[in-house]
Amino acid sequence: MSKPNDLVQGTLDLLLLKILALEPLHGWAISLRLRSISGDVLQVSEGSLYPALHKLEQEGWIQAEWKQTENNRRAKFYSVTGLGRKQLETETANWQRLSTAITNVVQISEA
Repeated sequence: MSKPNDLVQGTLDLLLLKILALEPLHGWAISLRLRSISGDVLQVSEGSLYPALHKLEQEGWIQAEWKQTENNRRAKFYSVTGLGRKQLETETANWQRLSTAITNVVQISEA
């Protein structure tokens, strides 16, 4: 199966909000969780992850707090805010509408 190099524009925000809605995580753990949940299909580079996290923080959808990791290192842990949960609902509804539309087109029988 081919691996997508680029996520659909805006999809990374949805994925990050969903992962962080489950529990607060630091950047590396977010990357590992995304990769694990997607069965190694979805991988995000640091060059995409951290700017996306910064953008979500600027929007007020997530907040960051410095904490110790399981390896006793200091790292920024990100968590979803109330505003972020509302945005997650909006983004999820938009994604479901888009994915249904794409599925409808892809499943058309060829004559």
